[in-house]
Amino acid sequence: MTNWRAVGVGSVLLVVIGVAGISVPAVGQLGAGLVGGFAAGYLAGGSPGRGAWHGLVAGSLAGLVVAVVVVFIGAAVGGALGALVGGFGTFVAISAVTLLLAAAAAVAGAGGGWTERRTT
Repeated sequence: MTNWRAVGVGSVLLVVIGVAGISVPAVGQLGAGLVGGFAAGYLAGGSPGRGAWHGLVAGSLAGLVVAVVVVFIGAAVGGALGALVGGFGTFVAISAVTLLLAAAAAVAGAGGGWTERRTT
């Protein structure tokens, strides 16, 4: 059963850090995935598998939001980010950001679930 509170907290962290991390494209998104996924996994607790699931769900939801923000900023600002988004296409840009956040969040969620399991 999915703990939606854990997913919500992880998603909010992912979105806030992910949007702030737009200035550092790969590292900012990866850091957001690790922090938000760990939080979701830790709050869900139970096992590494349960933590990974909650991190994956949080990363997927937040990845869509962050990707849409990246696309809109890229379209509005132009420049290198606009060329990147325009060159790859909106669908590919959204998919790449979502997959990056979801994968990092799932791995960190497993770590969060393992940590919470060890502390109880």
